[in-house]
Amino acid sequence: MDTIIPDVRRNRALAALIAVSMIALAPTAARAGSLRCGWLDNPTPGNASLYDKDGEWTIAVQGGHQANGDWPPEFKPGQWIKHGAGSYGYGCVCLKVELDEKEKNILNILSGEARPLSACRKDPAIAKIEKQLR
Repeated sequence: MDTIIPDVRRNRALAALIAVSMIALAPTAARAGSLRCGWLDNPTPGNASLYDKDGEWTIAVQGGHQANGDWPPEFKPGQWIKHGAGSYGYGCVCLKVELDEKEKNILNILSGEARPLSACRKDPAIAKIEKQLR
């Protein structure tokens, strides 16, 4: 009986250690994010979407949902198509994001990188979307 009790204590301690480790790592895993590449559309102040192979993801709606993080990424000359007043328009990007897949919202933008327009224009899943953005 004496040999069983130390084994039980060791197993309980090991289980507690595993549980604490999983809890500590959970925020890291959640922030791993999803890489989404496609058209970033910023047509007016406070409104932006990302269009990728899975459809439209809302980044921001004026007076409503606003993703956390920096957007848009820095675009080099020729990577951003301006339309309308000011600097509004669209470009091709890859964003590392956390999503609300049910609502199709981008919750957090962890990082982002502008891509050449040709990258989106050559992608058959999203090439035709550009016509809607003009």
